[in-house]
Amino acid sequence: MDPTNFANAVASARSGRSLAAGSESRRIVDVSAIPGADELPACLVVLLENVVRRAQTDEQAVLAASRIIDASRKGSAGEEIEFMPARVLFQDFTGVPVFVDFAAMRDAMVERGGDPRVVNPRIPCTLVIDHSVTADVAGRASALDDNLAIEADRNRERFSFLKWASRSFDNVRIVPPGRGICHQLNIERFCEVVSTDALWRGEGELACFDTVVGTDSHTPTANGIGVLGWGVGGIEAEAAALGQPISMRVPEVVGLRLTGRLGDSVSAMDLALTVAERLRAEGVVGCLVEAFGPGVSTLTVTQRACVSNMTPEYGATSTLFPVDENVLDYLRLTGREASDIEFVEAYARAQGVFGSREDRRYARVIELDLASVELSLAGPSRPHNRVTPSGLKERFETSSAAHGHSDMGECWSVTCEDGSGHELGHGTLAIAAITSCTTATDPAMMVAAGLAARHAHEAGLEPKPWVKRILAPGSRAASLILERAGLLDDLRAIGFYTCGFGCMSCIGNSGDILSCLKPLATDVELTSVLSGNRNFDGRISPDVAQNFLAQPALVVAYSLVGTMDVDLSSDPVGISSDGSAVYLRDIMPTSAEVQAVLDKVLTPDVYERGMLGLMDGEQSWRSIESSESATFAWDESSTYVRRPPYFEIARAQRSVGVEGARALALFGDFVTTDHISPAGAISPDSPCARYLLERGVSRGEFNTYGSRRGNHECMARGTFANVKLDNRLAGRPGPVTRNLLSGEVESVFDAAESYGEAGVPLVIVAGRMYGSGSSRDWAAKGPLLLGVRAVIAESFERIHRSNLVQMGILPLEFAKGSGAAALGLDGTEVYDIEPVDLAAGLPARPRTTVTATRADGTRVTFDCVVRVDTALEGAFLRNGGILPYVLEELS
Repeated sequence: MDPTNFANAVASARSGRSLAAGSESRRIVDVSAIPGADELPACLVVLLENVVRRAQTDEQAVLAASRIIDASRKGSAGEEIEFMPARVLFQDFTGVPVFVDFAAMRDAMVERGGDPRVVNPRIPCTLVIDHSVTADVAGRASALDDNLAIEADRNRERFSFLKWASRSFDNVRIVPPGRGICHQLNIERFCEVVSTDALWRGEGELACFDTVVGTDSHTPTANGIGVLGWGVGGIEAEAAALGQPISMRVPEVVGLRLTGRLGDSVSAMDLALTVAERLRAEGVVGCLVEAFGPGVSTLTVTQRACVSNMTPEYGATSTLFPVDENVLDYLRLTGREASDIEFVEAYARAQGVFGSREDRRYARVIELDLASVELSLAGPSRPHNRVTPSGLKERFETSSAAHGHSDMGECWSVTCEDGSGHELGHGTLAIAAITSCTTATDPAMMVAAGLAARHAHEAGLEPKPWVKRILAPGSRAASLILERAGLLDDLRAIGFYTCGFGCMSCIGNSGDILSCLKPLATDVELTSVLSGNRNFDGRISPDVAQNFLAQPALVVAYSLVGTMDVDLSSDPVGISSDGSAVYLRDIMPTSAEVQAVLDKVLTPDVYERGMLGLMDGEQSWRSIESSESATFAWDESSTYVRRPPYFEIARAQRSVGVEGARALALFGDFVTTDHISPAGAISPDSPCARYLLERGVSRGEFNTYGSRRGNHECMARGTFANVKLDNRLAGRPGPVTRNLLSGEVESVFDAAESYGEAGVPLVIVAGRMYGSGSSRDWAAKGPLLLGVRAVIAESFERIHRSNLVQMGILPLEFAKGSGAAALGLDGTEVYDIEPVDLAAGLPARPRTTVTATRADGTRVTFDCVVRVDTALEGAFLRNGGILPYVLEELS
């Protein structure tokens, strides 16, 4: 590559040109003529356009562009670039603490003598209130209205704060509760595919690729519509919103070549679970995945979105599908302006990324024949642990045996709410949820569920009275499609009543299981089945031991059986009204049957109706009062929203080290952010419960950890509070640890308080993929508040490692092939970490030495890789975290 020609091509692209399409004419930065751009995967073309457009100088643009081209040609991760997304997407669990931080930054700015309104989002931010609704009421006609009322009353403080945020900050729009989930609304309404550079200071509008980062790890759902985006921690999203670029290394890009066509009755969820299994096995952690090949055109945009949604479950950053005719059709279906659609096509063609191409350069290519995909579930606790209906019984019983339940024939007598008596055993299904995130974006799967319910109802099958059934469509449009098809009545006939438009069971907002099963929760392996994307231990319900993911129609089927200890490839779903056996094949609709319904009901007006009043909200939302002041009036008595202490904790430092630390916990592999910072129910005997009770909050008003993320006092007490936590230092499961100062086993929070009073810093020692799962900023904020200074793990999940750095916690990796077990560490040692020199940004040495001293005085000394990957991350850590760094930049 000739350097002069390359530099000239980059400079030419930066000068911009005019692109006309239909009635629109806008300036663009056309990177198609930059040498090497024609070989790039589409996702790297998007990054190339981004760095060329956003660079401060031509020299910086040339350097960043060359790094992208070089990384692609080498087929590996490259050097550092700075990425500036077009917009930020928030859900309310993660969005509330972001705006709490913004409010605290405004206070800090006032204390410095500055203008608080300098702290303000500079790019568009959309927050969708979709995680607050809980299925407190289910299985009856009033469920939707009842849960909306409970949600508004329970979350009034939070909602008032969010109203203040929407009025006080520019570039912020908030979707009120009861309208849908952020991912589905994102592709139905907010994704533009081609956007406008909000930071452009030149003349006229500058068009650019629509890119998004979101505070939910399933933000890659947008990849299905051709929009590059991924999940980030709330802290990183805050910085992006404030105009700070995201520092990242050029990712390795893996091609996913799709051939063939999905078989009859095989859904996008079955494909998504197959991709999750395959790509987890292939090892794509931290990579960008890009789908191409002849099979891509056979998938609808919403089927693609379902696959992209599952990206975090195999550890990738994104799974991008191309902008093609299917995308244009979806934009028309969902009511985008014709002129905008014409410009999307023209822009994608101009940049060389329209449609699927076989000649792009990938680091490696993974082939998948869509015809090989079969009916699937995943579980009992990992989204990538795929199993077929025929293998489910063995999978369930093997897992039960691992939990100490060897006698699958045990039975317990229960009397259900309807007065009927039953003998129930291990595998009893407690929750069956057609929930939002993964599947409700796809009308075909929702219609298939309705048709399965119709067939079951026509056969005279009755719902099992011990199963809590939850129906949570992802948007009003999804519900209208079912209503227009006449399928809502069929779903209701077998107990599925719409009980909310929100994340619900997938985030752990399932509400209580039915009272008849409560006494069994300790002794019986209760199960759940849901059409979501996450089934980690303790996530769906603290009373449920095994959780399985499946397409909505399978959720319907298993709800009729009432157990997951079953083989539906041979066992019947139930007995019909005429006494004959009804099998899965009898109720599962064919693809042709589903398509016939879609042909009748799937029209643009259903989406137009679904979006009516999107930003207005229900009366309960409109009645909430809030101020319009520049700074927020903190209420010291609030248990929902409190000013956090991060700026007081932060201390600028040139080096980061730890002396005399104790281990707060010793973990094995795959500790998730659900383990570190649960979002679900607050246990009545937890430190958080104690805190709330002391402040006059009754148990019935505890709400969830997720809803209280605006209160750092609750979240510090909720850190490592998952009932399924396996901290080897404690010697038993649960949210506990061994206080090495007293020798007692106590709650993690109480032990951390004891260490803090004694002035003892803390570390976490863990195995592989520490912090996998949801992009949850509190999984880094909470440990910071507990006094954790470093995490030493065998490997980290991408987002969580970044979040640790952004909160001022040092992430260290054991050398390859090493780990706590190999070194003989049991967590009782005293840890000293050699200071890491960050004066130049990047660590002066890529490794640092850790010394672990045992009680008998013997020492174990080992080297760790310092996982501070970019100079900007070093600057964050040197300043005590990203928030004080950004405040310093704004001052």
